[in-house]
Amino acid sequence: MALVVAMMLSSAIGKASAGNERMQEISEYIHEGAMAFLYREYKYLAAFVIVVAIIISIFLSVSTAICFICGALFSICAGYLGMTVATKANVRTAEGARSGMSEALKIAFSGGAVMGLGVVGLGIAGVALAYFIFDSNMDIVTGFGLGASSIALFARVGGGIYTKAADVGADLVGKVEAGIPEDDLRNPATIADNVGDNVGDVAGMGADLFESYVGAIVSALTLGIVAYPGGEGIEFVFMLAGCSIIASIIGVMFARTSKSQDPQAALNNGTYIGGVLVICAAAYLSNNLFDSFNAFFAIAAGLIVGLLIGKITEIYTSADYGSVKRIAQQAETGHATTIIAGLAVGMYSTFWPMLLICIGVIISFFVMGGVAKPDMGLFGISLAAVGMLSTTGLTVAVDAYGPIADNAGGIAEMSELPPEVREITDKLDSVGNTTAAIGKGFAIGSAALTALALFSAYAHTVELKTIDLLNPVTLIGLFIGATLPFVFGAMTMESVGKAAYEMIEEVRRQFREIPGLLEGRATADYRKCVDISTAASLHEMMLPGVLALVAPLAMGFLFGTEALGGMIGGALAAGVLEAILMANAGGAWDNAKKYIESGVHGGKGSEAHKAAVTGDTVGDPFKDTSGPSMNILIKLMTIVALVFAPVLAANGGILLNLFT
Repeated sequence: MALVVAMMLSSAIGKASAGNERMQEISEYIHEGAMAFLYREYKYLAAFVIVVAIIISIFLSVSTAICFICGALFSICAGYLGMTVATKANVRTAEGARSGMSEALKIAFSGGAVMGLGVVGLGIAGVALAYFIFDSNMDIVTGFGLGASSIALFARVGGGIYTKAADVGADLVGKVEAGIPEDDLRNPATIADNVGDNVGDVAGMGADLFESYVGAIVSALTLGIVAYPGGEGIEFVFMLAGCSIIASIIGVMFARTSKSQDPQAALNNGTYIGGVLVICAAAYLSNNLFDSFNAFFAIAAGLIVGLLIGKITEIYTSADYGSVKRIAQQAETGHATTIIAGLAVGMYSTFWPMLLICIGVIISFFVMGGVAKPDMGLFGISLAAVGMLSTTGLTVAVDAYGPIADNAGGIAEMSELPPEVREITDKLDSVGNTTAAIGKGFAIGSAALTALALFSAYAHTVELKTIDLLNPVTLIGLFIGATLPFVFGAMTMESVGKAAYEMIEEVRRQFREIPGLLEGRATADYRKCVDISTAASLHEMMLPGVLALVAPLAMGFLFGTEALGGMIGGALAAGVLEAILMANAGGAWDNAKKYIESGVHGGKGSEAHKAAVTGDTVGDPFKDTSGPSMNILIKLMTIVALVFAPVLAANGGILLNLFT
């Protein structure tokens, strides 16, 4: 159903008007750049997938390797589907804005919905096929989750480096140095910037939530078999996933057909309708399969926590609230105070989401009888993760709508459409920034619960009852695990810096060497900037990706399963906090800049605006590269441990055994 509706929406988008010849030309530039990046990225990843599949075949089984390859392929398909439609929807959204807000919203949201429904459709289809083909052997099915996680990490990191290298070049040289708009065809980096919105915020984000969705279902199935040997747990997970897809489709249709002139209200209403339907389905299934409402409470806890984390994220990152306004006010005193204020907002924003995650864990564990029956309690935690991700189809749709609206604004600017068109696309883009921040908050919360559920499955597989923090070896694992998110974040930030340096030098060179470019009498070399972002992102994404795969295996083989448990625990705690800090600080800096551009504190061109642009430039890799990648890092490390658990249990602790 999800894939059929996605195809119907894609067809409807294709039939909409793509505007005039100039608009189509610019849209084609963006489409070609995005597809060129994807094809080159997939060539890199094909070699990686083959090597890892061979290793899995040797150490585990051919069946697990097949599942791994399928997980990778399904993740690639989800990204490709979303990217293809998004690059078609952007120009049609700009054209739709000529008819008014509702038409533009309809097309932009439809483009996002194709990505969202593609993610859940391919996710549930892949897991279900693997489960039934391999006769419910979860040791094999976890390979599908590993494939999805591996592709997601590279897609997020590679896409994030690409988009931020282009964005920084377009902002610092174009807006600050040359004093021209970001979406101006005189700016050589503007096409690369628009391409980056798609490869980072559509394909990368889609792969991220595809991996979260698959990981949550895999962990729930793994623990459901243990908690309910009769199969009720498995049946509940699959049936709830099916009902959730139907709820997402209804929510998508409601938001898509809304005639509201307030896009935020339309998107919120669609999300709330989907959430209510999921809760109703969970209550019905829980009562019929388990003769109690305990599973329903666990699902509801996860879903409500996810919605609350999204709301808290909005409070810290939206210009409608005090945090962003304080950053904008601090921008009047300079660049340094803008950075300080943004970091403070990011740090403050970690408390409430973490508290809510803890509440969700406690409720879901205890309502399932976790004290007397720990296996049931752990299954409850995995159900909370499933509940939080039950509306993934809607979450991704709302999130992917943002970059489509952003691209539409760029096309409107570059095509010199009437000012009222740009006003509509700017309104959509502004809402898109908030929905993107909410989506990131949702992704972080779901990552924490999913990783915790996968961690529980790992502990059960290796028969790890407790983790002794007084054991020095376990403590070493904890400290190293807590360090990894910072090392990983440093790698990705540095990668953005290297790529951005090349982009900045190229933009400056073109302004300097192409006569008449700044006056609009010459055409920039857009392809060169696209090539710089593509090559840099693909080169720089490999080392962080390999680190996430190798680190847990090295810890397990050298120091044993308990030390690896400590490592995962440390990485989970530090990674979630760092992800929240980076995502919210970056979102707040971005919206503080847009708030000043609306006319307050001196408006565009003022000293406060220049300071806000600096904050936004620092925040870009925070919120779009390093921060979102943390979600996948902690889940990938955990699922690597889970997939290789049988080998680690039998052969782990080599170095430890030498000393003892």
